[in-house]
Amino acid sequence: MTTKTLGQRIREIRESDEVDMSLREFAGHLDVSPAFLSDVELGRRNPSDKMLAEIARLLKTTVADLKLFDTRPPIDELRKKSAQNPTFGLAFRTMLESNIPAEELLQWAQQQQEKREKEKPKKK
Repeated sequence: MTTKTLGQRIREIRESDEVDMSLREFAGHLDVSPAFLSDVELGRRNPSDKMLAEIARLLKTTVADLKLFDTRPPIDELRKKSAQNPTFGLAFRTMLESNIPAEELLQWAQQQQEKREKEKPKKK
């Protein structure tokens, strides 16, 4: 399982038949330099939340869709979780030290999420 990066996904949609915009044209609509946008697509820079929302609008997609491809580690969220509950810190450290392949972790997390969804009481 190979996951695209955020930049790769942005470029894929930008070059799609539905959107079909050049890098320069897209940068012009966003009021940023083509160099900045190129850096985003190559993963050298990251757009702000405001910029990501504008990118999503122009690409006729959602911020949530684009964030599925954001491979940056959520360092602040990990720190906050660990501070609130030290067991998270231990779990994160154990996960890193066990060298479990990323694909296995993603599969396990998806299975756990599906399991919780099935166990939720259904509203009438």
